[in-house]
Amino acid sequence: MPKCRVCCHGDSTVSGLSLLSGVRVVDFSQALSGPYCTLMLADLGADVIKVENPERGDDARHWGPPFLGEDAAYFMSVNRNKRSVALNLKDPRDLGAAQELTATADVVVENWRPGTAKRLGLGPAELQAANARLIYCSISGFGQDQGTKSGYDQILQGTSGVMPMTGTPGEPTKWGVPIGDIASGMFAANAIVAALYERTVTGLGRRVDIAMQDSLISMLTHHAARYLATGVVPPSDHNSHASITPYGLFEVADGFVNICVGNDSQYRRMCEALGRPDLANEPRYSTNPLRNQHKDQLLADLNEVLAGVTAIEVVRALEDVGVPVGPVSTIGEALDSPNTRSRSMVMSFERSDSGKVRVVNTPWKFDGVAPGVRFAPPRLGEHNHEVVPQVKHSSEKDTKV
Repeated sequence: MPKCRVCCHGDSTVSGLSLLSGVRVVDFSQALSGPYCTLMLADLGADVIKVENPERGDDARHWGPPFLGEDAAYFMSVNRNKRSVALNLKDPRDLGAAQELTATADVVVENWRPGTAKRLGLGPAELQAANARLIYCSISGFGQDQGTKSGYDQILQGTSGVMPMTGTPGEPTKWGVPIGDIASGMFAANAIVAALYERTVTGLGRRVDIAMQDSLISMLTHHAARYLATGVVPPSDHNSHASITPYGLFEVADGFVNICVGNDSQYRRMCEALGRPDLANEPRYSTNPLRNQHKDQLLADLNEVLAGVTAIEVVRALEDVGVPVGPVSTIGEALDSPNTRSRSMVMSFERSDSGKVRVVNTPWKFDGVAPGVRFAPPRLGEHNHEVVPQVKHSSEKDTKV
């Protein structure tokens, strides 16, 4: 099988980070929540071995278009710096190889439906009996104690209360990114690193149970606090803020800007910069609680001012006086911006089947060093003979000599 070639192309450094060098992760997960967790560990230098079904591999390999060579861009976005072995876990030989891998691992990550791992003989009790130092992380829709129902991001955004808090009031709307998958992956990676640290003291592993539902509910923060304090279900704030005024999206002559006024001093400076000092001196708007009380009238006054100026004029005027403001960018504008490039947030690699591939980076900077690409996302089973050479895999047919 042709090897992948890593390249930099000015997008990011190849050297990357090695904070988790020496940590071996056996990754039974697919799609996004688990692979996003193990991507974070891989970008920090862990040796992530991705175990996949030999017939099809990770479902995300097929989630296109677009495709980049053999695999979907979706798969390419979260599987760099990993090695792939193709094992049929229903075959005793391949299952044995997987169990041997976990016996030498520091971490196992899986996002099967609850109960599947135990049924396969790869549950935490079985694997930790053979490897007491193993940190075993399960990611699921609702938790390991909530039955066998599975969860996809769209489902969990609905059940967690997130969708009614997003978009136009009265029309539940999902976030533009699969936040349930991403949040649970981040929480899982955070928990794994904490467990690795604890293990340096105790010598023992942990069982980590991450639910997408819990992750999204945890992220409700001040929205949840409003309900818990009052018993009233808060409506969607849409593009404004329930507790701070003015704060949100505003239409200008040629598009939109976000303005976030966090205190009374910023409010006065905003009014002066926009040529409306009278709004700063209006008693009804003198404090944030009063501005919230008279929110509709204040926003009407501001919208009248902003309708006659361009986005760049508003951004320049408010930035000059220290009022938080920003344009509304497309994904293309954000990824091509000087800030994104200078922060090494786009990286690239090459595979012989796809040519150059560009993906977004994970966001850490340690002593000024960003994560890099050690190797490109693996082809299905690319590392079988490197990782489990002793196994004759069920996907390989006997050859007669």
